[in-house]
Amino acid sequence: MDGYERILVPTDGSEPSERATDHAVDLAGRYGATVDALFVVDETYPAVSHWDMVVEAEEEAGERALDAVAAAGEAAGVAVERHLRRGVPHEEIVDAAAEYGADLVVMGTHGRTGLDRFANTGSTTERVVRLTPVPTLVVGGAGLDEAE
Repeated sequence: MDGYERILVPTDGSEPSERATDHAVDLAGRYGATVDALFVVDETYPAVSHWDMVVEAEEEAGERALDAVAAAGEAAGVAVERHLRRGVPHEEIVDAAAEYGADLVVMGTHGRTGLDRFANTGSTTERVVRLTPVPTLVVGGAGLDEAE
């Protein structure tokens, strides 16, 4: 492989997602690639009485997260395509990587370890790494919360 043409960066607007965005934009700039910014409205939440309001709030958060990726791309002279999807996050990310022809997925992780990691049933990032055939760069954040 001589480089990358399309780099998928899933974002949730968090600090780890911002670090992943920085890496994705940097790589895209080096290789002349396009960044596909993806926000997934998680539809796995338990049913609530005001579901439409929850989805609307999530979509607004998604737009803000996608705006941040687009701004990072614009500042670096990198093309960014925005995508907002609904569903199970790891499934949508794996599907998006295939549909958009991604050469690389760049994702942030909260860096959970030990019991905290096992209390989770597996992070979205871990699931994507296991399920996608697309190479995945995981941008860690272990220990950053303690340093702040």
